[in-house]
Amino acid sequence: MLNEWLYIGLFILVAAALPGVAIFLAGILAPKKPNLLKDETYECGIETVGESWIQFRAQYYIYALVFLIFDVEAVFLYPWAVAFNALTLYAVLEGVLFILILVGGLIYAWRKGALEWI
Repeated sequence: MLNEWLYIGLFILVAAALPGVAIFLAGILAPKKPNLLKDETYECGIETVGESWIQFRAQYYIYALVFLIFDVEAVFLYPWAVAFNALTLYAVLEGVLFILILVGGLIYAWRKGALEWI
């Protein structure tokens, strides 16, 4: 039993050490030549005009989150749809329940105005 936990502890240690060593080596080996031109804000090849820290409506963020949620759920539905002919009635009912929960979430977001762009 202790031997099994040893492998898990070793895995966690290696998982923490690899990125830590990579960040440490990058900090040591990276060239450090500060320059005023390098310190300027760079945005898609266009020079910034005015203040770069502006406020925008949180509605856009919520719209993106709703899109992401339904996009990920579509990925979960794909294997279910591919194997639809081989599924039992219980699995089909679970899929229908999942879709109904998604529709309920969509109706909720729609009524709250999360899908309004303006």
